[in-house]
Amino acid sequence: MDIEEFRNYCLSKLLVTEALPFDDKTLVFKVGGKMFALTNIDSFESINLKCNPEWAIELREKYNDVTPGYHMNKQHWNTVRINNELNDSFILELIDHSYDLVYRQLPKSIRG
Repeated sequence: MDIEEFRNYCLSKLLVTEALPFDDKTLVFKVGGKMFALTNIDSFESINLKCNPEWAIELREKYNDVTPGYHMNKQHWNTVRINNELNDSFILELIDHSYDLVYRQLPKSIRG
């Protein structure tokens, strides 16, 4: 997976926006104004994704390429290294999970 595939996949989801709110290299994807994914656009070696806390622990125990979220709440975020042991379809599943966690918490008035 490259950064354009990642970006296009995130932007294909309902109500998703992108921004560079922290600096000029940290690309953040939000749904309804809430973050669900971020990455470094210069290196694109990993993605930070929100995750159910119980599943986050399971993923970290099972995969070397899933670690506690770098610079994030370690209970709710994972850093997922890309282009290593995890295949693209599984990474897309993790992106979907992150998006769904945030989307479901949005007020119905925003979800439509």
